[in-house]
Amino acid sequence: MKVGLEVTYRDVEKTEATERLIREKVEKLERLCDYISNISIVLEKAHDRPKSGSPFRVRIDLTMPPSHELVASSNAEGSTQYIRIESSIRDAFQKMERQLKEITSRQRDEEQTRGSAAQDTMALVVRLFPSEGYGFLKDVDDAEEIYFHRNSVAHGDFDRLQVGTGVRYTAVEGEQGLQASTVQIVDKPGALSGKAVEPPVTPPVDWR
Repeated sequence: MKVGLEVTYRDVEKTEATERLIREKVEKLERLCDYISNISIVLEKAHDRPKSGSPFRVRIDLTMPPSHELVASSNAEGSTQYIRIESSIRDAFQKMERQLKEITSRQRDEEQTRGSAAQDTMALVVRLFPSEGYGFLKDVDDAEEIYFHRNSVAHGDFDRLQVGTGVRYTAVEGEQGLQASTVQIVDKPGALSGKAVEPPVTPPVDWR
C-alpha cells in the first residue's frame, strides 16, 4: 500500500478485522488508479439504536491530481435492518470505486483525444548545442525554428544528432512558447543513415 492513509475511529472499536478490511479495500482502489494522493476515512457511531438501522457512518475522502477531491459515504440509518460496521465500510468503498472508475475512464478518453489530435511534423536539425543539451529544428515547409531539449529526443538518441539530421516531432506549448516533443530520428547523415527505418527527408529546393 503506497497511498497516504488516515483512519479515524469515533466511538467505534478498532479491531484487526476492521483494519484488514480497510487495507484490502484501499489496495483495490490503488489498482484502479495509480495517482491517488491520500485517503482519509472516518468511522463513527451515530447512535445507539440498532433497531432503527445501522448505528454507524463511514466517510471516505480521496484526493488525486490534478485537483480531484472525491467523497463517498455510507449512512444506513433509514434501513429497517441492523447493519454491521463491516457492511458500511464495503458500501462506502463501492461508491468510491464507481467514482474512480468514472474519472479514470474520462481521463483516458481525454488523453486519447489529445494524442489523436497531435500530428508528427518532419524537420531538419539546423542548430545543435551538445554541451548545453539542446538544439533547434526547422520544418521543411516552414521557416520557423523550433527549440528541443535533450530529454525530448526519443530512445536517448540526442548524441546521434548532427546538423542536417532528418527528424519527426510533435509540437507542444512550453513555458517559452512552441517547442518540440518526442523527437525521433528519421535520417542520420553519414554511416548511420543506412539504419533509418523510413526514407530520408528531402528538403525543398529553395529550403534555407
